[in-house]
Amino acid sequence: MPKLGHQNIDTAHVRLPQPVVTNLGCRSATPGRKHKLNAYAFQQDAIVTFKGYQYVAYWSNAGLDDGDTLYLCVARRLLRPRLDMPVLSNEDQVSEKTAYGWEILELRDYKQTVDDGHNTISLGICPGDGTIHLAFDHHCDILRYRYSKRDVASQPRTISWRPDIFSATLDCLPGILSTHKPLRDVTYPRFGFLGENMFFSHRDGKAGLGNDHLYTYNGKDGRYEYIGPYLTGVQSSPYVNGMTSRHGVLYVTWVYRGFVEYPGWDDPLDTKHKQQAGPNGAENNHNICYAYSDADGYVWKNGCGEVIADLRDPAKFPTSVRGKERTIKNDCSGIAAFDIPKGKGLMNQEAQAVDQEGGVHVLNRDMMNEGGTYLWKHYYRSPDGTWTQRALQVITEGSKRGQLAVSKTGDLYAILPDSTTKSMRILRATKASEFADYREVWKGDGLGGEPLVDSARLEYDNVLSVFARSNPVNSAKQAAESQAIAILDFELFV
Repeated sequence: MPKLGHQNIDTAHVRLPQPVVTNLGCRSATPGRKHKLNAYAFQQDAIVTFKGYQYVAYWSNAGLDDGDTLYLCVARRLLRPRLDMPVLSNEDQVSEKTAYGWEILELRDYKQTVDDGHNTISLGICPGDGTIHLAFDHHCDILRYRYSKRDVASQPRTISWRPDIFSATLDCLPGILSTHKPLRDVTYPRFGFLGENMFFSHRDGKAGLGNDHLYTYNGKDGRYEYIGPYLTGVQSSPYVNGMTSRHGVLYVTWVYRGFVEYPGWDDPLDTKHKQQAGPNGAENNHNICYAYSDADGYVWKNGCGEVIADLRDPAKFPTSVRGKERTIKNDCSGIAAFDIPKGKGLMNQEAQAVDQEGGVHVLNRDMMNEGGTYLWKHYYRSPDGTWTQRALQVITEGSKRGQLAVSKTGDLYAILPDSTTKSMRILRATKASEFADYREVWKGDGLGGEPLVDSARLEYDNVLSVFARSNPVNSAKQAAESQAIAILDFELFV
């Protein structure tokens, strides 16, 4: 058995209190669907806090009359100060009194009918104008996008939570026409804070043969600007673990998936790549890569600080002041943090977090140890640029992707699901130990999917909000389970 990072499991005084749990979404089953569409690791974000309100986005049906049709739901709640939030026992956590008051919008003018786990929802907020943005229902599809009126998120107490605060479903972005080619082929949309503005990214192409495109939304004029394909796959596609903005720096880590030709791959009418598990799978994933931008995504550098891609407009920035390359390609120098060959268990789009000191944390998995055991690992780039890796635990076969979170006090939390037991455990590694003293601080049952976290709320009040699927242990069959979600709120140590 390989040696794991140091873990203490039974020290009672470090365990988290039981969380406050609320459930959202209809518990009616969708028997005609094989896939659930909520709680996937690549959703950035499905849960986010801004100006003291928390927002979530999820698919749901209204009951048996809706059958397998799902509708886009957006909910918000006012967060209570920590001093008003009691620590509850196991018996109390399902009580009605523990739930916050959610306001829920069900946008029934769009019907979701495609049974594909890629077709999730991502939510973003622009601090500069208080707009809320939604991108949804994509797997190599034309853009589907909605956005709210100004000030909905910046002045939430003054604006009624009603469907008419959102636009209709659009196939373009404000300021960018629907004829913009990358918006005709969207998968894995992501949003995130970028100072007073917001970034938006997505993949085009297909598994193993695609690029990642980057845009910024300006809170002053309410328009997007296309930066460009900042990651370009050469006979491959980059799969992003996460994109994080902190202290004016945009961090990204990713893995590559190599492309293997298959019958019909070059036929524009072929749809094999739109299947849930297409012809190019995770067995072709390789390498963990890293880059950062201190220029809002226009100029990218490798871990040594060398410019590797300059996407600034050539008409405004002459060659004498611009980098030579216009995108990050597979052969860019200094981008590979860890050389991990194909077939070694590397996952795509697992998790990334950046701490207050600029340390970059990646959760992924591989079988690179001597015994070939499948292990979750914490790959860490310290602020001085040194990469290390530590094994967390052996992975149960079929386990979904996990998540990382950095607390307000700088400690690291790894949220790890176990699909076979419908359970989830949380490990904590302290900043003081340089993230080496992994310790189990909570374990719970009846949870499914891939956990997501509200990183903004951790910065706000040091409460860890986890977004997961409600997956009761007594469910007879997976096919009979609903799309309902659970929000777990943990008060972290101060």
